[in-house]
Amino acid sequence: MGDNQLVRFFLLIAVFASVFLLSQVMIRMTADSRTRVRAVNRRLRMLQGGIQHDKVIASLRKNDPTELVGLPGFANAMLLSIRRMLLMATVPLSLGQFLLTVAAALCVVLALVFVLAWIAGYQLTSGIILLLLAVSAAATIAIPVMIISFLAQRRRKRMQEQFPVALDIFVRALRSGHPVAAAIELLTTEMEDPIGSEFGLVSDEVTYGAELADALHAMAERWDLDDIRMFVVSLSVQQETGGNLAEILENLASVIRERASMYMKVRSLSSEGRMTGWLLTALPIFTFVMLFLSNPRFYLDVAKDPIFYIGFPLMIAWYFVGVISIRKMVNLKV
Repeated sequence: MGDNQLVRFFLLIAVFASVFLLSQVMIRMTADSRTRVRAVNRRLRMLQGGIQHDKVIASLRKNDPTELVGLPGFANAMLLSIRRMLLMATVPLSLGQFLLTVAAALCVVLALVFVLAWIAGYQLTSGIILLLLAVSAAATIAIPVMIISFLAQRRRKRMQEQFPVALDIFVRALRSGHPVAAAIELLTTEMEDPIGSEFGLVSDEVTYGAELADALHAMAERWDLDDIRMFVVSLSVQQETGGNLAEILENLASVIRERASMYMKVRSLSSEGRMTGWLLTALPIFTFVMLFLSNPRFYLDVAKDPIFYIGFPLMIAWYFVGVISIRKMVNLKV
């Protein structure tokens, strides 16, 4: 091998080593950057973006279900459930905006299907009007609500999984000498969403003068979680009677983990029933809408029959009876 070939050989090795090291550095920097982005919760991102604290609090509490008052019992419970669902799913709409959006979408879709039915030559009889109302409501109300409900329950499950970890961090902060307020502030910077932003909201409310127990109780009501309620009770009892708070919360974390383990066993045993419930709830709606979109005559021709005026409303009522019955059967308390 000549001198030129030897120099060329070492030069190629140097270029290869340089490219390899540079690529490794870039991959590591990208991975670290993504890790840091994932570790920052929504509240901290908003504060880093220059948004003021009061606006951050207003944004995080946009759909606070504890603020809904002054309506009759059934309407109040239904709207409270919708607000909690929007909050847990982080839908960027208030309750009023969501209802207005749904109403506008319903009107647009209803007008569209009426025009298409009229162009196709169908007379707008009572049966066809009822059918078009049902299709429009299923497409603009039922399907979006089911999707938002699924996202909300998935995020609520994430909140339940994070809470014992948050208690461990809280206990370690207390054992290292931090006061309760500093321990909560630590959770706001170390925990991901949703619990990081929720404890951040608690910290902001305490800063603005709210009692710690009241702020934590409001968080428990927003998410409807018994684990947080037990945490609030433990904290309140300790403040009134004294005792080692770190030890109390450590025992509470153990109880919550054992309860979660039992809950997962119950869920595994009832998984078939819950899956059946989801299918029997969602599949008829999706099938109804998709079949109408693909072959509207399949329903429109039948809607002319006088028996349709009675049979179709009874079928819808029976569907809701089945959904309520299935939910009561698979909604197991632990």
